[in-house]
Amino acid sequence: MTRRERAAFIDARLKELYPSPPVPLDHRDPYTLLVAVLLSAQCTDKRVNQVTPLLFDLADNPSAMARQEVAAIERIIRPCGLAPAKARAIRGLSEQLVERFDGRVPVDLQDLESLPGVGHKTASVVMAQAFGLPSFPVDTHIHRLAQRWGLTRGTNVRQTELDLKRLFPRERWNELHLQIIYYGREFCTARGCDGTVCEICRTCFPNRRTPVATRR
Repeated sequence: MTRRERAAFIDARLKELYPSPPVPLDHRDPYTLLVAVLLSAQCTDKRVNQVTPLLFDLADNPSAMARQEVAAIERIIRPCGLAPAKARAIRGLSEQLVERFDGRVPVDLQDLESLPGVGHKTASVVMAQAFGLPSFPVDTHIHRLAQRWGLTRGTNVRQTELDLKRLFPRERWNELHLQIIYYGREFCTARGCDGTVCEICRTCFPNRRTPVATRR
């Protein structure tokens, strides 16, 4: 298979497996999604979904969160890991949303990336899942799968994102991002598949015999 042929097969197969993939992080609006995505760094979505109801009972909008003590936020989000840094970021971005954006999450990638604790991937998730704007958030898991499937030679997530955007139609980016995540969790896990086990790996590379090492 050529790279384009692999992309076409993967696109079609993921549509069959996950025709309507839900957003995995529970949220009420763009702000609560932004906070949930920030909390998900080095933490499972399941754990984030257990923590955010308590956090949003404390404060569920930028104005209310900006009035909280960092220590109060930190106590609630501690199960998510990296709590001191995440608590400072949540309070800091809330303050900036109030001061710079009238308490609203901006519908602009660069504005989002300018907020404390919000990197490119987090901003891309919010653009895609909160506002429905074409984006292709790539985390380390999607980066790993894209390499296993021969869709990129990128050694970092930004290059992989560019390669995937070139391969797949713009109107598929948002949904495909979620479909790859779900497939990776169910079939092409970090330990359960090494590039030779799952259906997509075997179909794309039927003669592959050696494991694929992720280039970072």
